[in-house]
Amino acid sequence: MKVPQKAPDMWAVIEKYPDAYSLFVDPGIQELVTKYNRDYLHWEELRRRKLPVEAEKLWAVIKSSRSMQARHIEFGEWAFQYVQSNETLRRLHLLDTPGAGNLEGRPGGDSAADRRRYIVNSLMEEAIASSQLEGAATTREAAKQMLRQKRRPRDYSEKMIVNGYRTIRRIADMKSRTIDVDTLLEIHREITRDTMENPADEGKFRDNNDIVVANPQDSSKIYHTPPDYREIPAHMQEFCEFASSDEDEFIHPLIKGIMLHFLIGYIHPFIDGNGRCARSIFYWYMLSRGYWLFEYMPISRILLHSKTKYARAYLYTETDDNDLTYFINYNLSAIERALEDLEEYIVRKKEEQATAMQLIETAENLNLRQADILKTLLEESDRLFSIAEIMGKYNVAYDTARRDMQYLSELGYIEQIKVRNKLMYRYSGVTG
Repeated sequence: MKVPQKAPDMWAVIEKYPDAYSLFVDPGIQELVTKYNRDYLHWEELRRRKLPVEAEKLWAVIKSSRSMQARHIEFGEWAFQYVQSNETLRRLHLLDTPGAGNLEGRPGGDSAADRRRYIVNSLMEEAIASSQLEGAATTREAAKQMLRQKRRPRDYSEKMIVNGYRTIRRIADMKSRTIDVDTLLEIHREITRDTMENPADEGKFRDNNDIVVANPQDSSKIYHTPPDYREIPAHMQEFCEFASSDEDEFIHPLIKGIMLHFLIGYIHPFIDGNGRCARSIFYWYMLSRGYWLFEYMPISRILLHSKTKYARAYLYTETDDNDLTYFINYNLSAIERALEDLEEYIVRKKEEQATAMQLIETAENLNLRQADILKTLLEESDRLFSIAEIMGKYNVAYDTARRDMQYLSELGYIEQIKVRNKLMYRYSGVTG
């Protein structure tokens, strides 16, 4: 991916083209400005379009319009800004609405088992995709199987995923905690455990400037140079104060969470693991502000499927006077897509479960106990069952429980998985 061209300075353009002032009152130009602001085009996109006037002149009018609508945020020596368009407000409202869109109550309804299954599945998806964004080389299916079986990771990629899963589960339990520097370092230590070239770098801010954000295929193409390492402690202290305080001028929690995500990437406080840490902090912030729906939405999966747009959103912000609108708009779009995926997933799973339950209840090749065992495994399909659990739940002898599980496995209803030399069982599906 090419680094986008830096946007021209508005005042320099007006000084260069004094006649640009006339465009500020031109109805046709104002119509274009409205259109391009709705799409929030960057200079890199605008300059490649066929336009009725010089691109720089039109850009000056666009920048003036945005400046009048922008909200400004000071952080350290940096000045950031963002614009809340009608589309931004629509997305914020969608995620603020009780139940979020078409979801009625929490996913899974009244069933604690269903809710747990949705959450476990989402956390796995989030951990896997977040690690894959930073280079974890494994398939989603293989990674999920490893997490479900609680198998020890065999290589660097699997360690990244296991670390991510453990960390995000801990963060879900930390949502009532205030973020501080020690907590931030704790999160980083968990994310990078046994994956750093130098183990001493785990849970520690970087102590050198031997780091740039560059094109993975060509390291000479530098995207971003983070601030000097000596400035990091002060920046991260301010970061934690910003994350923990809601007393200053109100910033919508979703927008603030996205800002925190951006700032970790911008400051790059660690030698490695900055992206995973940034996405984890966003997750913590949203849960800490009562957005329970984020427990069910693996947003990193959407980011993974649009990696170039994700990276470009960072670059557009940095090459246009730190205008965070590009990064905010991209992330809100990804969150909306994750919500749509969740809605589709819930509908599909409920239909599958209803169909499977009907088939189980009418299956002529199962006795009542076997059908009930299968219902139990279906209702808690996120977890593994042992023969001992089946013995206890149904008050049957070991041989009876073993035969039932073996029979259900032979029919293809459940699968056997060996975990630490012990046979475990999980629902695998019912076919008509």
